[in-house]
Amino acid sequence: MSAKESRFVLFAAFGANLFIAVSKFAAALATGSSSMLSEGIHSVVDCTDQALLLVGEKRGSRPADPEHPFGHGLEQYFWGFVVAILIFALGGGMSVWEGIRHLRHPEPLSRPGWNYAVLAVAFVSEGYSFSVAFRSLRKGRGGKGIWRSFQASKNPSVFVVLAEDAAALGGLVIALCALAADQLLGMPVWDGIGSILIGVALVAVSGVLAYETRALLTGESTGPEVVRQVKAMAQSQPGVLEAGQPLTMHFGPDQVLLNMELRFRPDMTAEEVGRASEAFRRRVQEAFPFITRIFVAVRQTLDRGGSHGLPGPA
Repeated sequence: MSAKESRFVLFAAFGANLFIAVSKFAAALATGSSSMLSEGIHSVVDCTDQALLLVGEKRGSRPADPEHPFGHGLEQYFWGFVVAILIFALGGGMSVWEGIRHLRHPEPLSRPGWNYAVLAVAFVSEGYSFSVAFRSLRKGRGGKGIWRSFQASKNPSVFVVLAEDAAALGGLVIALCALAADQLLGMPVWDGIGSILIGVALVAVSGVLAYETRALLTGESTGPEVVRQVKAMAQSQPGVLEAGQPLTMHFGPDQVLLNMELRFRPDMTAEEVGRASEAFRRRVQEAFPFITRIFVAVRQTLDRGGSHGLPGPA
């Protein structure tokens, strides 16, 4: 996925959440709903998250320099982790606190029609943002299901937005049920319970996002299917007797490092080995453009029983 597509996902989500946040706070002020106030807080947190992910996109796209020879792509994962913390601390924590406050001092709703109107508008807006992120997530994923696509994604600008929108849609359903129970049963405590449940949902989402971004920050490899295909390419390369296990690491959504060892026939000259290694590199980068750096450790058994290596970066 291109940086332009990632930014489109973020801007679509930011615009939707900004509009929704204003609507929710207006409804909360008009009706006194705790659930709606929690939903407003949730939308503000989402707007902040998307702004931080845009910062990560910008900083992560900077070229390599002497201090960061592999580029700055890991910045995107760092800001994705910050977003997960914000969802936990601000979104989840404040929603739970607001719910507990309402349980201790329940107040009946006034003009509940405002809440239902805002929830309907918010559901449409969040649904649009979710569909944009989902289409981007599944692009090039071969029809995988939503959970497998989410786990396979290495782009926080997409999988974080998708998780946030899923939590938002779930929160809207919770808020709707809490408001309906409050109105139909005449029990204001349901509004506070709804706020607490929204907070718990946000905490759960933040945990999933923290787990996913932690794996990427600590050197997660690319998918096993890519590794399998790269090894098959190496083993089919003319002159290669044995191919080691490909070692890969993500330095950004579309920046992968590949390091592997190849052992060539002993009768090949150094020039032939060099040409074969370069041909292998070209094949890999043509098949997988996101593998931007390739280091091949060449091993060749000599007639006298020794070996020499000719490592070299792509």
